[in-house]
Amino acid sequence: MNGSIITISRQYGSGGRFVAKIIAERLGIPFYDNEIITMAAKESGYAEGMFEKAEQVSTHSLLYSLSMFGTTAGFSGLSISDQVFLAQSDIIRKCADKGPCVIVGRCSDYVLKDYKNAINFFLYSDMDSRIKRVQKYYENDSDNLREDILRRDKQRATYYNYYTSQRWGDVENYHLSINTDSVGIEGCADILIDFVKAHEREVL
Repeated sequence: MNGSIITISRQYGSGGRFVAKIIAERLGIPFYDNEIITMAAKESGYAEGMFEKAEQVSTHSLLYSLSMFGTTAGFSGLSISDQVFLAQSDIIRKCADKGPCVIVGRCSDYVLKDYKNAINFFLYSDMDSRIKRVQKYYENDSDNLREDILRRDKQRATYYNYYTSQRWGDVENYHLSINTDSVGIEGCADILIDFVKAHEREVL
């Protein structure tokens, strides 16, 4: 495996996706975000909406499985949400096996934990900046953006904690965590690229 697989985990509204996109463009490597869902849906036969909903739920309860899928288990005996996670994880590994790339979210840091060339970043930001960013760039019509941002973070944390047995945002899960407000989106991309290059000199 030559070159780095870069995973970007982020708080909602922190600008993590923008940073990831810039890094991919500057390094000339593939960028995967919603593309993961599209590929996993095509390969698994599940609708894309099932992948999106699976990441948004706050619990994997019997009631949830019945209300969303009409059943608690798929043909393999696993819950549908578990099958969706496994299908998505398989696509993440296939993307990583192709070579250097940037992957946003979806527990990719955990899915690729055995990849020695994986570099994991976590990006966060203060609430005021996140609200302004969501208002400017995101299609979010919530009446209370603060509450919606906190809710989305909770969903991401619950999903991540459930499937990885790790804590979302815990510094020990990442090579570097950075506040995007401290240096700006472009500056953050600069720092992470420099980190990747230094890491490759030391490790790969």
